[in-house]
Amino acid sequence: MRWDAQALKPAQEEMPGTAPLLPLAGLVRSVSTPEFAGVTFHEVTAKSVLNKVPSGSRMPFEWTVNPYRGCSHACVYCFARKSHTYLDFDAGLDFDSQVVVKINAAEVLRKELAKPSWNRQQVALGTNTDPYQRAEGRYRLMPGIIGALADSGTPLSILTKGTLLARDIPLLKHAAAQVPVGIGISLAMTDEQLSEAIEPGTPGPRARLKLVSRLREAGLPCGVMAMPILPWLSDSDDALDSLFASLAAAGATGVTAGALYLKPGTREWFMQWIAGRHPELVGRYRRLYGTGSYASKEYRTWLAGRVRFFKARHGFSGSHGFSHRDVDDHQADDPRGEEAAYPEGSIPQDRSGQHRTGQHGHRSSGRTSQPTLF
Repeated sequence: MRWDAQALKPAQEEMPGTAPLLPLAGLVRSVSTPEFAGVTFHEVTAKSVLNKVPSGSRMPFEWTVNPYRGCSHACVYCFARKSHTYLDFDAGLDFDSQVVVKINAAEVLRKELAKPSWNRQQVALGTNTDPYQRAEGRYRLMPGIIGALADSGTPLSILTKGTLLARDIPLLKHAAAQVPVGIGISLAMTDEQLSEAIEPGTPGPRARLKLVSRLREAGLPCGVMAMPILPWLSDSDDALDSLFASLAAAGATGVTAGALYLKPGTREWFMQWIAGRHPELVGRYRRLYGTGSYASKEYRTWLAGRVRFFKARHGFSGSHGFSHRDVDDHQADDPRGEEAAYPEGSIPQDRSGQHRTGQHGHRSSGRTSQPTLF
């Protein structure tokens, strides 16, 4: 790899006058390069890359693979921020700038999938941090991962904001001829300026809409996760109408929309951003979210209605309307009892056209826990 000259220091080697490198398991080296100013990549060798989803989860899949930890997309609202603290990084700037790369992910995965005990349950990619963030252009981990899954007969799904996925469309078409494949694009706004401010490392909305179209033109499914809808920033009628009109024009196979979710780790970082960019909204957000992670029931009720209206206007009325349980349900008083639905196209279907049912007993077209993904 041509980053050799930019290696900060090898694992287990301490430079004079500096603190020891963070004790990341399997660390090979830490790398910086002018191409990714302000970002450090910590290359590690993993012993295992298949992650088992806890049995109590209602996710429509049992296994995940996350080739990266941390994400240079730097989305202020990212729910996965707190997971970085498990590595002794912080959930704010470190999440955006200290990216862990499992450089042997494909090789380890292929070995794990070859075990006699593997029963070819669906594997989800992109459920924590984005597998097509910018570093993927250099490390190229996803082609090997997709190939390993398809060759083993394992259904797979991908969720991403990264237009780099277009590079792998031929590979995904080949994989889809072997196993069920689901693809989801995360896109919740069409305002380019807002996107640049709150998700500064991502390709802009227009670029992601083009990716949706390219996937559909290639004959691949593409559902859209229109999450999060941001109170007072992207929830106006004009914003929602523009969003669903654009997704329909791009050919999205389905859409799931949902309100901003502020779990610990994300909440602090997001509120700091609001205070700096939109100080007039600080009080509103504090009242709307109180001390919890979910917006008030009243707001969720209102947003669910607007989402259903604009989805029906733009031809998505046959798909799930809102990420949360319809609020006329008596269980909606408890936001933890609310459930999310994955959009059509984002979860693999079997050859009969039915969504696959995992061992947790939930069809992937059914409703699933919102919004913590593993």
